[in-house]
Amino acid sequence: MTTGKGESSGTAAGMMEAIQTYIANQPLWVQTLTGLVELALVAAAANFIIKKVILRAAAPFLDRRSLTVDKAAARLANVIPALIVAHGIVFVPYLPEGAIAVIRNVARACIVLSVAFALSGGLNYVNELYQRRPEARSRPIKGYIQVLKIVLFGGATILIIATLMEQSPLLLLSGLGAMAAVLMLVFKDTILSLVASVQLGSNDMLRVGDWIEMPQLNADGDVVDIALHTVKVQNWDKTITTIPTHRLIAESYKNWRGMQESGGRRIKRSLLIDQNSVRFLQPDEIQRVRRFRLLDDYVARKDEEIRRWNDNALGDEGDPVNARRLTNVGTFRAYVFAYLQAHDQIRDDMTLLVRQLTPTSQGLPLEIYCFTSTVAWDEYEAIQADIFDHLLAIMPEFGLRIFQEPSGLDLHERLASI
Repeated sequence: MTTGKGESSGTAAGMMEAIQTYIANQPLWVQTLTGLVELALVAAAANFIIKKVILRAAAPFLDRRSLTVDKAAARLANVIPALIVAHGIVFVPYLPEGAIAVIRNVARACIVLSVAFALSGGLNYVNELYQRRPEARSRPIKGYIQVLKIVLFGGATILIIATLMEQSPLLLLSGLGAMAAVLMLVFKDTILSLVASVQLGSNDMLRVGDWIEMPQLNADGDVVDIALHTVKVQNWDKTITTIPTHRLIAESYKNWRGMQESGGRRIKRSLLIDQNSVRFLQPDEIQRVRRFRLLDDYVARKDEEIRRWNDNALGDEGDPVNARRLTNVGTFRAYVFAYLQAHDQIRDDMTLLVRQLTPTSQGLPLEIYCFTSTVAWDEYEAIQADIFDHLLAIMPEFGLRIFQEPSGLDLHERLASI
């Protein structure tokens, strides 16, 4: 048995010696090409073992929720074949010194580049981990990650150039001092964006998911991404507006986050009342108004107030022109206020006003100022529409008309009646 093993070992050794003798008897270029092929095969075998065996074995221990870890590990695995090439190239026979230096320098440059890409993937993974935290929406770190990537790849570029030129990186860095002004000009937007990102983040001025309006850039929608150089806003028409980050500091914009967090959205709209329909209420009209349960307290209180005032101010004078009386517009204003107070979808803990504005040529504005109990756009619009539907329909009960400019049909009917 031992003799068999010895014979097998001797046979293998004899075959290797024969192969080496055969190669040694070949021309020099064949020996060089054979050495290069052998080196490439060793590097490829190492790459296969690392990526297909070692990384697959380590896969269960990695974060399976992220593909970034796999990509970073694969990038880092490229270092081993490059190291084999960089250190094994000197064993290739009859290869010129110049070629050896070039291949070795290129392999070392590939090592630097692979490490840089692996570290960049690690930074991406750090950002992914942070985005899983609840505070990530209010304080994103994507801008800072991009700054670190710029520094990382800037340093990698210097090392790659120094490796290819076989010069010290310090020599290249010393030359950057003379290029400082040029770099400041080239990276002006990056520097401005970095400062803006720090201010936006530290002051909590902008978050992913915020609804912002920036009319000067035609932006009106939700923030979907905050990066170093740009902020992406998805408008309500589903278009995307890209805003330079530094412009969010230099220019004004409206952030609706406060409205969303308050839980109430403002209604601020006016009814334009035809001023020709404003008048005092007659006694029979006051009795009809009493049918509105929402006006019971108002009518009773105003009746007592007006009666006391008239008794003190008029005495025995009976001319009604000098007396205080209820008006249809004032009673309608009280009705609108009571209606909003009783509405179950209007916030009673926020500002609630029904006020007259300055009369205009388009009528007397009666402004409604209140807040709905929801911030959802569709629900808000439905509540607002329901309120004004009701008010427009009930105005004739108070003898009031809404103002509307004459149309062609109005002129036609007036001319036809002449």
